[in-house]
Amino acid sequence: MGVDLLQGKGIRLYNLFPRLVGSMARWRDELPRIRDLGFNAIWVNPFHYPGFSGSLYSPKDYYKFNPLFIDGESSPNEQLRETIEACHKNGQLFIMDLVINHTAIDCTLVLEHPAWYCRKPDGKIVNPGAWNDGKWIEWGDLAEIDNACSSDRQNLWNFWWKMMAHYLDLGVDGFRCDAAYQVPDDLWRFLIERSRQKKPGCLFLAESLGCSFQQVEQLARLGFDYIFNSSKYWDFNEPWGMEQYIKTSPVVASVSFPESHDTPRLRQELNDDMAAVRRRFLFAALFSKGIMMPIGFEWGYQRSLNVVETMPHHRENSGADLSDFVRSVLRLKDTYPALNREEGLTIVDQDNWYNIFCFRRFAPGQKMILVAMNKDRSRHQRLYLPDLERILGAGKVIDISPENAIPSVSRVFDYNLRPCEIKVLAGE
Repeated sequence: MGVDLLQGKGIRLYNLFPRLVGSMARWRDELPRIRDLGFNAIWVNPFHYPGFSGSLYSPKDYYKFNPLFIDGESSPNEQLRETIEACHKNGQLFIMDLVINHTAIDCTLVLEHPAWYCRKPDGKIVNPGAWNDGKWIEWGDLAEIDNACSSDRQNLWNFWWKMMAHYLDLGVDGFRCDAAYQVPDDLWRFLIERSRQKKPGCLFLAESLGCSFQQVEQLARLGFDYIFNSSKYWDFNEPWGMEQYIKTSPVVASVSFPESHDTPRLRQELNDDMAAVRRRFLFAALFSKGIMMPIGFEWGYQRSLNVVETMPHHRENSGADLSDFVRSVLRLKDTYPALNREEGLTIVDQDNWYNIFCFRRFAPGQKMILVAMNKDRSRHQRLYLPDLERILGAGKVIDISPENAIPSVSRVFDYNLRPCEIKVLAGE
């Protein structure tokens, strides 16, 4: 169902962070609003029963559910099935998080299958971690799985497959694969092939931030439909942003995002500069085939999502509402095929290149799109394009910008972009 339900459009992924929403009944309550915004897929972070830390990403039992998300008399599986069916009725895919690089340190599998885990020389289980400011931070609540070299590898891999098959039977349409580049290639081949045999069109999205191009290229060869790109961290000037795009766009589609459950809220990060917040979202939508947005962005929430601490009472009275803006941006992706493909982005030369990022998007036989973004957060910047026909071809040009659209576009385009403004033009 996955690819068919997208109807040839890029994935527009809404991260319904379950700790902020609550029970699955409340998840279902959110779906019509999310559909109205224009999102065609729902991604829910891990909903499995957690280990002692309570972290969503510390699964203790993959077949039991976090009690925070259960409400009502029907079984948890039936509640999940009902939620997924509601997504499908809304024309939305349901994407679940897949965590197979590690488990909770107190996971039931530690005692049942000790050979499935990485061990230190003294026999103790390895705790995964990450480097932070030159220091290795070890996550003591997690246990690292030995997917590559376990002496019981076949049973381990079959465990992962049976777990995924269980959720596919409940209606899941695809998987957001946590730390995908840390999982062996052969395991991904095994799981992706089995999943698509069982459910043609099953989607796989690789959490791949920090990957080298070679790792991204390898993930694409394994059959991943999307990777998550790093455009959120780009300052629009350093060359790596376009270098990454040029290397990866012919290989695999990507998903951009303005913020995520792993980052600070953008409104807080940008010191309440709402024009800069809107710019980052619009840029993400125009830059990549796919886009992801976490719950709360549409209201300008400032409190970061936390996989251990966030609760429903942390919803905010933010005083902001970006819903109409989000809706109008996603409507652009609905309308113009050039915004639903990864390839087709080329930089447009213009004199004010240091302050304005100008690029064109095209799809064969479709209207071309010109995007001009003011990088400057405090000053107007002049955009002068003496020949739009050379850029967009002959024919009428219209301004399709979500904000401040001008009624008539001259072929000699001379315009002062407001701070953070993005001008979007479409040619015949």
